[in-house]
Amino acid sequence: MDYVELHCHSCFSLLDGVAAPEALVAQAAMLHMDTLALTDHNAVYGAVPFITAAKTQGIHPILGAELTLTTGHHLTLLVADQVGWKNLCWLISRAQANAPKGQATLPMTELDGHTDGLIALSGCQQGPVAAALRSWDRREAFRSAKWLRELFGADRCWIELQHHLLPGDTQLVRDLADLARHLNLGYVATNNVHYLRREQHRLHDMLTAIRHRSTMDAAGPLLRANSEYYLKTGGRLLPLFAAYPDALSNTRRVAEQCAFELRYGLQDLPHFVTPPGMGAGAYLYQLCIQALPERFPGQAEQACQQLAYELRIIEQAGLSNYFLIVWDIVRFARAQGIRCQGRGSAANSLVAYLLQISPIDPLAHDLVFERFLSEERPALPDIDLDIAADRREEIIQYVFGRYGAEHAAMACTFSTFQQRSALRDVASVLDVPYEHALETDKAKPGGVQTLVVELSEQLHGLPRHLGQHNGGMVLTRAPLAERVPTEPAAMPGRVVVQWDKNALEDAGLVKIDLLGLRMLSAIAEAERLIFQTTGQKIDVDRLSFDDERIYAMLGKADTIGVFQVESRAQAQVLPRLQPHCFADIIVAISLIRPGPLQGNMVHPYLRRRTGQEPVRYAHPLLQPALEETLGVILFQEQVLKVARDFAGLTAGQGEQLRRALGANKGPAAIAPLRDAFRAGAGARGVAPHIADAVFKQLEAFGGYSFPKSHAAAFAVIVYQSAWLKLYYPAAFLTALLNNQPMGFWPPTILVRDARRHGVRVLPLDIQTSDMRCTLEQGSVRLGFNYLSGLGQEGAQRIIAARQQRPFVSLEDVCRRTRLPRRLIEHLILAGAFDMWNEPRRSLLWALGTLRYEAEEFELPIPSSPVDLPTMNPVEAQALQMALLGVSTEEHPLAAWRATLETRGFQNSYTLAQCPPGQRVQVIGTVAMHQAPPTAKGYQFLTLEDEYGLMNVILRPAIAAVYRARTRSGNLLHVEAIVQIEGAVINLIATRFVQLGKG
Repeated sequence: MDYVELHCHSCFSLLDGVAAPEALVAQAAMLHMDTLALTDHNAVYGAVPFITAAKTQGIHPILGAELTLTTGHHLTLLVADQVGWKNLCWLISRAQANAPKGQATLPMTELDGHTDGLIALSGCQQGPVAAALRSWDRREAFRSAKWLRELFGADRCWIELQHHLLPGDTQLVRDLADLARHLNLGYVATNNVHYLRREQHRLHDMLTAIRHRSTMDAAGPLLRANSEYYLKTGGRLLPLFAAYPDALSNTRRVAEQCAFELRYGLQDLPHFVTPPGMGAGAYLYQLCIQALPERFPGQAEQACQQLAYELRIIEQAGLSNYFLIVWDIVRFARAQGIRCQGRGSAANSLVAYLLQISPIDPLAHDLVFERFLSEERPALPDIDLDIAADRREEIIQYVFGRYGAEHAAMACTFSTFQQRSALRDVASVLDVPYEHALETDKAKPGGVQTLVVELSEQLHGLPRHLGQHNGGMVLTRAPLAERVPTEPAAMPGRVVVQWDKNALEDAGLVKIDLLGLRMLSAIAEAERLIFQTTGQKIDVDRLSFDDERIYAMLGKADTIGVFQVESRAQAQVLPRLQPHCFADIIVAISLIRPGPLQGNMVHPYLRRRTGQEPVRYAHPLLQPALEETLGVILFQEQVLKVARDFAGLTAGQGEQLRRALGANKGPAAIAPLRDAFRAGAGARGVAPHIADAVFKQLEAFGGYSFPKSHAAAFAVIVYQSAWLKLYYPAAFLTALLNNQPMGFWPPTILVRDARRHGVRVLPLDIQTSDMRCTLEQGSVRLGFNYLSGLGQEGAQRIIAARQQRPFVSLEDVCRRTRLPRRLIEHLILAGAFDMWNEPRRSLLWALGTLRYEAEEFELPIPSSPVDLPTMNPVEAQALQMALLGVSTEEHPLAAWRATLETRGFQNSYTLAQCPPGQRVQVIGTVAMHQAPPTAKGYQFLTLEDEYGLMNVILRPAIAAVYRARTRSGNLLHVEAIVQIEGAVINLIATRFVQLGKG
């Protein structure tokens, strides 16, 4: 039977469709359908993956949507041509803008003038025609059908017939067909598909209940009455439409009307306004030439040659306008004093360096432009900008203001069901306590717990709701709503496009990533603090990267708080690496990445670095490409260099090879590249077996290697943050504390590390603390932002009252701030009243004698003085941790150190004096617990005592036994064996005991 499905919902009909677009296409191919339409509710979220999958399967994809009108009726629209796509995008955008977030309703008047290129199907049972007939209102049904015919034309308006074996379906189909004949309209059969196969109706019911926030018992009227809404063949539908066989064959006629093909590209970017008589290419050339003397004072011959080459490739690719748009964003940021720099493959570009988009000189670091852009690379380049997180919104609003809200929007994201969220939702719908649902080991076959597990597993990975990309902006020359639908974001004043970053890239729409980076905010704040407190104007962008003290600090892994190199893993690598130049920082960043770790690159490199194994090259031609990393492929750019030097390929062909290896494409896709590689190597005198061995090495490491350009951009921030930590530790700590969360370590570790470096950290103070942490005569004062529950409003009450006159007593604070009693208690317990030298317990007692409620006058309650015990340091520290998440008190072990030493306990300082293999005992609080999935069951603890940190390794058997005791903050007694490798000390745990809870 010649039938194609024209009404199909994917999982991107959020919380209504079950199957991914790719799964729908695969099922259609299995059913021997050569055409399929995707008609999700008020959206085209899944359009790009749907088209991509359809092309792979040789299926003709038809794009469309099922729109919800303000009357509550549904209308199915299919795209016939480019004009139709433009109109569909506009209509969806209007519908989304006309309703609260997560809903969409289209005013019927919006259809006027926006139906060209669209084919209308009259809709499901909620369509205006079918709904009227179901209500026995034939006059309204005819009126609605005539309205659709007038809007779309008789040749593009079809009456939609559906039969799901429900009571009344046969009569409804008959009435619809009669109406169509009477009005000279065609009719088509559809099945309103919501899932692939019949058995998936249970999952669809679950999604429906979740959407309506209902239990399954209460959702009965909201659920579909049977399981007939799956993808069917024409042969299965024929008995239902025996009287109207042309309803099935007419689907082919409709499909033949739909010839739209989705195509975008760089031409959709807004036109950047250039000086009169100067095109984008000429203006880009002028800007680069003007920047040459500053970036390359003196001899710039190599730079000029590379610039000419890059500009030619950029012009050929039509990217001059794109570069100018990015340059303009960076120019604005710098003019406003907002720290901003490019990252990623863009750092391979000399043009990006000259335009101050990237801080990295690609010539000095031997980077490869073709990793970013080449004649052979058809993919769009990617320029990501890291921006000080606290000021990123200024940049975003500048872009919105410059190009207009109609031409700029954020990329969307899709929040998906994860294991726990799916389990929680399913348990709620089935009215099962979440705690019981978690007890999967007690589930009985066929029981409700088994059903919870099954359905939650089926939900896992499905999109749940729409989100907003962290910083991806889409710009178009034409109004965005004519290119891809938009809808309001959760944040006021923002709109998002209905495609995520992957769909945008696949469709050829350029996305500019404006990413917030908190370390840039911290660096900028540290610079301001230094100027405010010392009068010195610091500009870390002018550092020369040659300070030996910085490299000595890195070599000791004294890096807590330093960008990218503070983790436990970096602390293991840096003492062995012993960096002494900027290039070594690039290596350090690149080594501790999932790719190099999984590709087993780290240990071979370090062994060669420390002289434990010789540097080897499979062939002398490899030495120029791999010499900087001692014969180990570490950087993505090295794949391009090996292809060039060893096999004579162009750098662009090398990038094609790298991308193919990185994408894990199958042997068929890689075979032509392997053949070209072998032939090129043979032409250079390389024996076939050596060429094969080198290619296998590229296959093994090419997919795991890390971009050197990205690491180099980050290395700049590493050096800058390390410099601030070394020379201005108090200002740096203040800035770090004010820009949390960030980095690897929690604030309490940052504070204790700073104290060990001589920085004085002062507690919260009702008289002097500000909203944020501040510098106070060289010391760091905690801010009110660290007190849990106080919030900005509460802090401002304190500050405003204090500005009138200082507080003189607890009663004075209560009377003038009117803060809730609970917050006053928290302030007392956190030590904010300690400057009055009143014990905290006494202050709590005094607070209890006040008839004190927020916003009311206080009346004292007569009481007698009481003698309460003073809070000891351990109690004070624990309360600070509970209320602030950070403590300015001594580490709790400091008070016990003398006793511990007499009992033979080592500490983080004395471990360096222990020989390898010695059995030791240590006590520390758990600062970090890691269980990497790639560590084969090994787990890693970082313990802290008053002198520093200790690294503890848990073998799989030990980790399994003591898993419940490794919670952060717990106090542990560990028995272990000392392991020393160079300057790195680890403890191999044999036993540990929990002494206290965090």
